[in-house]
Amino acid sequence: MTPVLVINSGSSSFKYQLVDVDTERRLASGLVERIGEAQGVATHTVHFAGDGPAVTATKATTTQERPIPDHATGFAVMLDAFADAGPSLEDARPIAVGHRVVQGGARFFEPTLVTPLVEINIDELSALAPLHNPGALQGIKAARAAFADVPHVAVFDTAFHQSMPAAAFTYAIDRETADRHRIRKYGFHGTSHKYVSEAVARFLDRPLAELRQIVLHLGNGASATAIDGGRSVDTSMGLTPLEGLVMGTRSGDIDPSVLGVLARREQMGPADLDDFLNKRSGLRGLAGASDMRDITERRAAGDAHAALAFDVYIHRLRAYLGAYLAQLGGADVIAFTAGVGENSAVVRAAALETLGYAGVTLDPERNEARGSGIRVISTDDSAVTVLVVPTDEELEIARQAHAVAVH
Repeated sequence: MTPVLVINSGSSSFKYQLVDVDTERRLASGLVERIGEAQGVATHTVHFAGDGPAVTATKATTTQERPIPDHATGFAVMLDAFADAGPSLEDARPIAVGHRVVQGGARFFEPTLVTPLVEINIDELSALAPLHNPGALQGIKAARAAFADVPHVAVFDTAFHQSMPAAAFTYAIDRETADRHRIRKYGFHGTSHKYVSEAVARFLDRPLAELRQIVLHLGNGASATAIDGGRSVDTSMGLTPLEGLVMGTRSGDIDPSVLGVLARREQMGPADLDDFLNKRSGLRGLAGASDMRDITERRAAGDAHAALAFDVYIHRLRAYLGAYLAQLGGADVIAFTAGVGENSAVVRAAALETLGYAGVTLDPERNEARGSGIRVISTDDSAVTVLVVPTDEELEIARQAHAVAVH
């Protein structure tokens, strides 16, 4: 057994998983939330193996409520949960701790051993991700105190996209201003896009280096990435996770002049505009619901707002598919992943409906069929293989942390 603890920390909560990288099985997972509030909540789940290495047959969950004033206390609560409910960290002591960090800027392009200097860099990069990096840094500091004798590895959402060419990541604005404020496209969901693209190559038993892939990570946050030979060459998210596709509460692409109009006519300041575009736009802004399941149900029932929201979502998705087909010179694979991508047959069908010219032929029965693993949803004679690939960012972080820790 080779356990790795994976931490995904925010400003008022953190998620964790204990993963055995030998079997790639989840041993335990949990969530510590409402940190800093009067009453915190900690949930811990023990996963029991089934017949196969990646199969979870049963699980047992415990929940406790108590004050959790800071992340350090949260980690103490987590350690108590392991001691009380298992698995014992004496028997499954992590050989490394992997941390998800959203923004690595142009400084970090691979998983990185955490040092005091790395912590300083993550803190400095908070200017580019003020909602994410500070929480990640709090989690790193608390985890390093709790697990002082094992290596800690930062895995950056932006790292996979550092292979993009300058033409893809450069915005057409004044060069000196852009350089001064580090304004460029960074891209996000990189850990998921890397995991999925490599899983595709293994599933198809083809060299990653020969595949042209478009990976669609469609969840409440959504992004598309063009991947050529295992390298990201373009992605839809930009300086922040706001750019690109229509999302649950985020607008995605929008004419920047809209911000000036709102500032003048609605007296919105920077914080108001940020809140408006990130939390009150997207599907929620168009139809009052951020969950695609609600949108599709209401659309089927004849709700005009939900129908328009769905159409806008698909229109933007098709636009990026077309753009990336052009950038790659065609595609060998289109892969759908994350909550919407893995579970919404109607979104997948609508997104691909116009791509017959590019060699995409969807099999309706395969698309509608449910499944738990990677599955083909295109026809056998489709020139482009279309797949549904369940993502596992925690497993990818565990793999990368383990690779750094043992070298």
